[in-house]
Amino acid sequence: MLGENHSILCDFPEHEDTINRLNATSTDFAEKAKRYHSLDDEIRNLEELGSPASDETLHQLKHDRAELKDVLYQVLKHAK
Repeated sequence: MLGENHSILCDFPEHEDTINRLNATSTDFAEKAKRYHSLDDEIRNLEELGSPASDETLHQLKHDRAELKDVLYQVLKHAK
């Protein structure tokens, strides 16, 4: 869907406590989460505002977001 919010908390609400803890204690996780949210915002803005971007650019942004989401999810799964 166009403009859908894919924030980490929206996609993984069951990991909210872990996300908050890692954002506060892990610089690496926090930086990756910030980059993920930046990509998500950029994609939503392009989709919602119809900003000029090629299909290839939008596809690459979505690919980058998906890869980063996988990395963050793996950290969440293994966090104690």
